[in-house]
Amino acid sequence: MTGCTDNRELSWLKFNDRVLLQGKDPKVPLAEKLNFISIYQTNLDEFFRVRLGSLYDQMLFYPSARENKTNMTAEEQLHACFIKIRQLNKKKDRIYKKVMSKLEDYDFRLVKFDDLKSKEDIRYLDTYFDRSILPLLSPQVISKRQPFPFLNNGELYIAAQLESKKGKRKLGIISIVHNEDSRLIRLPSGLFILLEDVLFHYLPQVFAHQKVIKASVVRVTRSADIDEEEVEDQQDYRSMMESLIKQRRKLRPLRLEYTEGLDDLELEMMAKFLDLDKKQLFASQSPLEFSFFGEIRDYLKVSHPELFYKPNIPKNSPLVENRTPMIKQVLKHDIFLAYPFESMAPFLRLLDEAASDPSVASIKMTLYRVAKNSKVVKSLIKAVENGKEVVVLVELRARFDEENNIQQSKALEAAGAHVIYGLDGYKVHSKLCLITYMDKSEVKYITQIGTGNYNEKTATLYTDLCLMTCKREIGEDANNVFNHLAQGQTIHDVQELMVAPHAMISRICDYIDEQINLAKQGKPAYVGFKCNSVTSRKMIDKLIEASCAGVKIDLIVRGICCIVPGVKGQTENINIISIVGRYLEHSRIYIFGAKDPKVYISSADLMTRNLERRVEIAAPIYDEGIKKTILRMFECMLNDNVKACKLLSDGKYKRIKNNLPEMNSQEHFFEKKI
Repeated sequence: MTGCTDNRELSWLKFNDRVLLQGKDPKVPLAEKLNFISIYQTNLDEFFRVRLGSLYDQMLFYPSARENKTNMTAEEQLHACFIKIRQLNKKKDRIYKKVMSKLEDYDFRLVKFDDLKSKEDIRYLDTYFDRSILPLLSPQVISKRQPFPFLNNGELYIAAQLESKKGKRKLGIISIVHNEDSRLIRLPSGLFILLEDVLFHYLPQVFAHQKVIKASVVRVTRSADIDEEEVEDQQDYRSMMESLIKQRRKLRPLRLEYTEGLDDLELEMMAKFLDLDKKQLFASQSPLEFSFFGEIRDYLKVSHPELFYKPNIPKNSPLVENRTPMIKQVLKHDIFLAYPFESMAPFLRLLDEAASDPSVASIKMTLYRVAKNSKVVKSLIKAVENGKEVVVLVELRARFDEENNIQQSKALEAAGAHVIYGLDGYKVHSKLCLITYMDKSEVKYITQIGTGNYNEKTATLYTDLCLMTCKREIGEDANNVFNHLAQGQTIHDVQELMVAPHAMISRICDYIDEQINLAKQGKPAYVGFKCNSVTSRKMIDKLIEASCAGVKIDLIVRGICCIVPGVKGQTENINIISIVGRYLEHSRIYIFGAKDPKVYISSADLMTRNLERRVEIAAPIYDEGIKKTILRMFECMLNDNVKACKLLSDGKYKRIKNNLPEMNSQEHFFEKKI
C-alpha cells in the first residue's frame, strides 16, 4: 500500500481472504462452510491463471514497467502475492481441518487407509482397486526413454519416489483423473475415503518392479492468458477462438501444488521438468481440489438439513401482474427486478412474449454469459422462427465461458439470427436488450438494462438489478448502440444512457464535478457507488479530489479496492465497506447528489477495463418509486453489520460490529419487501 492507494493483486487476495473467513464464521451453517472453502480455492486457481499469468508475461517482456497504484514491478507484485498466498493457504488448511472434524459429529468421517479397522472395509477396497482402479491406471516411470508427461491444468496426479532393484532413485507419475468416477468412496462401515488415499496404499502393486519410498498428490496450474490480439484480423473469428481455447490448455505452468510426502529432490526434479522456480511450489495439508465437497453436501442434505442455509424462494415483484402480458405492463410503467430476492421470470416472460407477439418487429440483445440450457437463447431462436429480426452480439471472449458461447452462437446462427462476435479491441460486457414494437403505425421501444448476465442459474446466486422501460429516449439510445455494434463500431454520442468506452467515464466525472462544486459552496454533496471492483486510476484520482473538496462518499465494493479511505488530507470523506455473504454481490449502482440524487444501474465496475476497454451500459432511473427502492437498498447495505467489513486507513478490513440491531442485508431483502 502506498499513501491512499493499494495494489490491485494484493487487494484481490484480501477479498479472497474475506471469502475464506466465511468458512469459520459461526453464523454460516457447517455444510455451507465447505462451499466457501471451495470458492476460495476456485478463485485462487483463476487468479493464478489470469492475473498472475499476465504478471509473468509482464515480468518477462516488460521487467522495468511499474503499475500505477504502488509503483511495483511485475516481479515485486508476484513476490508479494506469493507471500500472502502461503499465509492464506495455511489458514485454509486450518479451516478445512476444523470443518471436517466438526462433520464427524454428524455421521460423516473422512479417513486415511491406515485409519481403517474394519476387515470388511479393507476387503471392499481390495476388490474395488483390482476391478475399478487398477485396469484404468497408466503408470509412468521417468527415464531417458520415458520422458516427463504433460500434466493437464488442474488435474490430480500422484508423484511417487521410487527405488529400482539396483538402488537407483526414480520418479513415478500416475494420473487420477481417469479414475474419478467418484473421488469420494463410501465404505461398508459408513466411513468415507478419497480415491488418492486408496491409491497411496496400493502403489506397491502399481509399481510392482520398484520400491515405493514416498508419494504425494500433485497438481499443476497453467496460465490462461491467451493472446486475443492474434485473432483480431482473422476472417473466421469463431474458429480462431476455438483454436485459442485449445491452445490455452497447453500454456506455461505457473504453480505446482503438492501434499506433503515427497522429498526435496523429487520436487526439484518436477520443478525442473515444468520450468518452475522453487517459489512457485506450494505445499498443502488439505486436498488440492475440492470438487468432492458436492458429494459430501449431497450426503448430508438427506440426513442433516440443519447444516445448510434455509431455502430462500424469490418473491414476485409487486410491480408485476401475473396475468397481464409483460409487454402491456412495461408499456404502462417501468418495471424493476432485484435478483435473487425477486424472480427473473418476468423478464423471461417478456422475452418469450416478444418472440411470439405479431406486433414485435425485432429483438436485439448482447450476451456475455448465459446458462448452458439457456431459456433466453431458446426464446431468441423462437423469435427467429416466428419471422422476427433477431440481432445478437455474443461475446466469444467471456473468459472461461468461451466454449459455451461458441455453441450458443452456432445454435443462434443455425436458426437464422444475425450473430455478431464482438468488436475489434473491445469486449462487449453490457447487458442490453431492445424490443422494437409496432403499435399501429407508431414504433415503440421496450428496453431492458441489467447489471448481470442473462443467466437463469446465476440469477438465483448473484445479486443483480434489472430495469425494463418503454421510455423512448432510452430506446433510441439503445437502438443507436446496436446500430454501431452491427457496423463494428463503438458509440460516442448518447442522450440518456452512459455507454463505455467513450461516453461513460467522462459523464461520471462530470457528475462528480457537480458535487465538488456544491461542496465548495458549502452545500450538501454526496457520491455513492456499489460495484465489484475499483481499480481505475482516473476514478481514484477523481474520488480523492471530491473527498478533499468535502464531498461525502460511500463505496460498497465487494472485491478489489485500490483506493484506501480515511487517509488524512486525501480520503477522509470516503467510507468503504465490502459485503461477502451467501449470495455473490454483483449489482452496480451509481448515486450522485444528497438531495434528489441522480441514480443509475450499470454493468460496469470502476475499473480501467470496464470504463475504457469495454462496451458497458449505465441506465438512469427516472421512476421515483424505483429510485427510492434502490436508495433504500443502498442504505440497507451500508448498515449491514453481519456480513459487511469496513476498509480501514491501514488497508486492512475489519468486520463491522456495533450495538445496532443485526442487519444482514441479503437476508433482509428476502424477508422484507425490497
